[in-house]
Amino acid sequence: MRRSFSFVIAVALGLAVIAVVRAQSNAGRIQGVVHDNSGAVLPGVMVTLAREAIEVQRRITDANGRFEFLDVAPGSYTVTAELRGFLTATSTAVVETGATRQVAMTLAVGALEETITVTGSAPVVDNQGGRALDQVSRRQSPNPRLEPFNTEAYDKIDDNTWTSPTHKPLSTFSIDVDTASYSNVRRFLHQGQRPPKDAVRIEELINYFSFDYPQPRDRTPFSVTTALAEAPWNPRHRLALIGVQGRRIDAARIPPRNLVFLVDVSGSMQPANKLPLVKSSLAMLARNLAPRDRLAIAVYAGAAGLVLPSTRGDDTATILEALGRLQAGGSTNGAQGLRLAYQTARDAFIPGGSNRVILATDGDFNVGVTNQGDLIRLIEESRESGVMLSVLGYGMGNLKDSTMEKLADRGNGNYAYIDTLAEARKVLVEEAGGTLVTIAKDVKLQIEFNPRHVAAYRLIGYENRILQDHDFNDDQKDAGDLGAGHSVTALYEIVPAGVKIELPGVDPLRYQSAAAAGGESYDNELMAVKLRYKEPDADVSQLKTFTVRARRDMAPELGFAAAVAEFGMLLRESEFKGAASFAQARSLATRFRGPDPHGHRAEFIRLIDLAESLTAPEPSR
Repeated sequence: MRRSFSFVIAVALGLAVIAVVRAQSNAGRIQGVVHDNSGAVLPGVMVTLAREAIEVQRRITDANGRFEFLDVAPGSYTVTAELRGFLTATSTAVVETGATRQVAMTLAVGALEETITVTGSAPVVDNQGGRALDQVSRRQSPNPRLEPFNTEAYDKIDDNTWTSPTHKPLSTFSIDVDTASYSNVRRFLHQGQRPPKDAVRIEELINYFSFDYPQPRDRTPFSVTTALAEAPWNPRHRLALIGVQGRRIDAARIPPRNLVFLVDVSGSMQPANKLPLVKSSLAMLARNLAPRDRLAIAVYAGAAGLVLPSTRGDDTATILEALGRLQAGGSTNGAQGLRLAYQTARDAFIPGGSNRVILATDGDFNVGVTNQGDLIRLIEESRESGVMLSVLGYGMGNLKDSTMEKLADRGNGNYAYIDTLAEARKVLVEEAGGTLVTIAKDVKLQIEFNPRHVAAYRLIGYENRILQDHDFNDDQKDAGDLGAGHSVTALYEIVPAGVKIELPGVDPLRYQSAAAAGGESYDNELMAVKLRYKEPDADVSQLKTFTVRARRDMAPELGFAAAVAEFGMLLRESEFKGAASFAQARSLATRFRGPDPHGHRAEFIRLIDLAESLTAPEPSR
């Protein structure tokens, strides 16, 4: 009897195993990727698989926004994607026996939702009289003005032209670590539009990407890399690269940060891609602060107020609660907000730390001090205290790009445009060192070209960063700042000696040409590179000098930078684009893509395709 019972149990177990194996062989799988509405991938998204309202599996998207559900029985399922700061998205997936179903999901930006228990609330203080305000935005008109259509403002950019080294041997400019133009161009392309020509700043497109330049080997806060190759859009010309790589800082060595969020809560900030996205962006940064950091939140609309006084960086609940209370409404007195933010930063100043105001706005200042000149003077006076200014631009329709770029430049900070939470993560989390920690200030480059090898040269981009040659040695002249881990790349297109080029008519110089003929030739040198910079707390600059030989080699960094430059010249419809094409830019970008841990270069290749599709001729009917 016992043997018979054991035999029955063994048979039952065997049948169960067979059933499981058969079920697994019949099972399918669901794979997918989650993007935001700009097309950027979204890591960290909670994706849930449910059948008849009952949860079956749950996954978190990886760094490439991908998820996968395995061993899914045949049938119809609901896939739900959720991420704080975005509207929840759902999709239906029907799984067939042994098949793999692909699902693509898109999350649109929504409001920030936080559920936090707070033991006390921070007062809102009017900076004029110290009065407590219930909430700055609630004092404004209940009917905020409608956002005007297509009033975005960009400064006019004229491409740098060909210059003869015989007549002007020196080229001098300030470095630029802004990246706003790239994400703004991406926004236009994803909307199915060509960006305005003046929105395309080629140096910002290039400097959006990090490059594999070596870390500095001495005590200098940066390394300098040079390369030379044929210009892809004109093989008779040369393309010279100058790459500056800032020293990376370990998280444990990052100096304490004293940050003041200055948030525009005026009526123009109501759309989902403005204040709701601002709150979600700054919440990401707040979650990455250390106990020794300090953070305050100031706001401005018709009036300015302090929503959160300087608070320990690890008091995340209080910080997020303060962000969650922000609402939009009213006019925009940006100057009053800037004064309050700078004063708040000075009051909590950390000697030897990173003291910075982070302005989040669409740049539409319409009350109080409104013209660019007066706002810039206010910033220039305030930066003398050692407090820097970074600007985060948001929104569309009335984006005042030209104002925000100038404020960041004069405030010794950087300017980024945030169109998605993925971009906010890049700027405020992935690149927090470069965004928030300055390792060198007033960084200037001066290049001297050897007329024995160079008939003409042209700096690609940096049109609004050009300096007078004598500014290079003037330590009172403001220039760009370099953040920890930041890389800065500049490209020159060069016409080799002996290659014919039509230059603007200038009569030959009598004495300079005679002096050059009797001097040293430096036959192996194409150009000399000089770089000046100041330590973050210094007033006197230091000088570094390098030379570039005439030999050519398309290094990977130069290859990818050339692809981005070609892309930018095509979007600008530049008269200097030569034989440039989107196909050639795509080929270069693909060939020299290199390591791409966050997918930014892969996204760029997709943007090339998108830009090309927007310029293709319409099919005949």
